[in-house]
Amino acid sequence: QVQLVESGGGLVQAGGSLRLSCRASSNIFRFYDINWYRQAPGKQRDMVAAITSGGSTNYVDSVKGRFTISRDNAQNTVYLQMNSLKPEDTAVYYCNARVGISSTWGQGTQVTVSS
Repeated sequence: QVQLVESGGGLVQAGGSLRLSCRASSNIFRFYDINWYRQAPGKQRDMVAAITSGGSTNYVDSVKGRFTISRDNAQNTVYLQMNSLKPEDTAVYYCNARVGISSTWGQGTQVTVSS
């Protein structure tokens, strides 16, 4: 039943930075594992970063060292800090919250990186 609202997307030049936010509707959010996915036109939706309820993180190899996922449970928010952005990072980014059999998606936010 948790609702997710994403923000922070936009247009940025290659080498620049953006910080995406995923804010949840209640503090039940603290029990969820959170994943960031992205989907470029004509491609499948792929997971790029994840953080568990305990704070453990994982990243796809292509973003390691550039992206950082974090959470602030007091604010019911997960962040994705994206540095050294590349044109191939251009995609719609989606926040996903999971616990047990529950899976909830945000609406997505567009990230466009110009060369």
